[in-house]
Amino acid sequence: MLTDMIFHAGVVGAGGAGFPTHIKLNAKAECYIVNAVECEPLIETDKYLCRMFSDEIIAAMQHVGEQLEAKRLVIAIKGKHVREIEALERSIHASAAAVELFLMDSFYPSGDEQVIVGQVCGRSVPERGIPLSVGAVVNNVGTMLGIYDALCGVPVTGKYLSVTGEVEQPVMMKVPLGTPIIECIGAANPALEQYDVVIGGPMMGKLYDDPKVIAEQNVVKTTGSIIVLPKGHLLSVRSEMPLRRIVRQAQSVCMQCRFCTDQCPRYRLGHRIRPHLMMRAIFREPFIEDAAEYERLYGDAANCSECGLCELYSCPMGLSPRKVNIFLKGCLREKGIEVPRNSSPDAREANLAGRAATDRLTARLRLSEYASRHAGDGCLELMPSLVKLPFSQHVGKPAIPVKKEGDPIEVGELLAAAQEGALSANIHASIRGVIESIDEKHATIRRKG
Repeated sequence: MLTDMIFHAGVVGAGGAGFPTHIKLNAKAECYIVNAVECEPLIETDKYLCRMFSDEIIAAMQHVGEQLEAKRLVIAIKGKHVREIEALERSIHASAAAVELFLMDSFYPSGDEQVIVGQVCGRSVPERGIPLSVGAVVNNVGTMLGIYDALCGVPVTGKYLSVTGEVEQPVMMKVPLGTPIIECIGAANPALEQYDVVIGGPMMGKLYDDPKVIAEQNVVKTTGSIIVLPKGHLLSVRSEMPLRRIVRQAQSVCMQCRFCTDQCPRYRLGHRIRPHLMMRAIFREPFIEDAAEYERLYGDAANCSECGLCELYSCPMGLSPRKVNIFLKGCLREKGIEVPRNSSPDAREANLAGRAATDRLTARLRLSEYASRHAGDGCLELMPSLVKLPFSQHVGKPAIPVKKEGDPIEVGELLAAAQEGALSANIHASIRGVIESIDEKHATIRRKG
């Protein structure tokens, strides 16, 4: 059975979420969508996979379509990605696959799965819901490659990723899972001795500015991009801003222009979220004791997708509604306040101003100088001497180690098993070698030979 093969291979969502794929595909759906949009600036990976592995993507789609009994198979991709579209169309034609391409405009966050479902299916996913609620299932391009390998009996042991920013030339890499991030950066020839690093996209990725912390990071199943930035870059400055200062700024500077709300992708889908109102009311938060009043004022925060559009693009005053929403989400959890969900939201698209064009967003983020350079079709393969593999590379519970220190191990051999009956995923060895250390959280393998 397809889901069994995917389970044994340890396939999880490769686009960043890391949801175990065998669980997501254990369903029936009207529409199956492959997300090839790649909407954040500077990321190269999904475009590369579409160009180089279009046959595998289409083949995997057909198998998944049969599993889901889907009536529609759709690849969502930006219309401006001409070479990628041509490659996919050739594979669709060659295999006579019933796959359609849905061409998206170039805006952020067009790659958000709920935005894609709204565009492709004409339905809004319920608040804090999943696409299956409206008859759709969405997988990332990288996940499709993992599914194809699983069909061939090959587990997930490596990762394609792009390294961009302050490097000699943007580069695509294929590396074993557990490869140190600094080895990937070193192979791309960084242009600076000291730098900050974003793992993921500039909008929703994680920024690291401490060299010691950067040295501790390793490639995992959800890693798709590494961006090297100079010290003091706008993204670094914004990430360091403390919440206390953000709240004070909101009290004194927010002019209630509504740009953060009107351009919010969740608000567009009809969800209850109005960041401008929470910015206006945040100063009252310490003084609200009544749970119903607290939910009325701050319950909107529960529907925030944390895409960052409000703070890095929309707000003309440089405020941070996203961080305020994240703070309020935590407060709602701590207080045990449950926010009601709208199960049938109506999209507000017709009433809003234009979306955030990707090129304009790139300029706002001060990344335009890097965006003009591309990785091309070459791919550098790294062979690290040491890898460190976390047992939690996915949403849910960590895998349980099945090996011990000193054991020899081969590429693809099971290293840690998914917890039975839980949201979990298998972890396999990514290199041939000897287990140098292992505990309940991760294992270190040293290459042999």
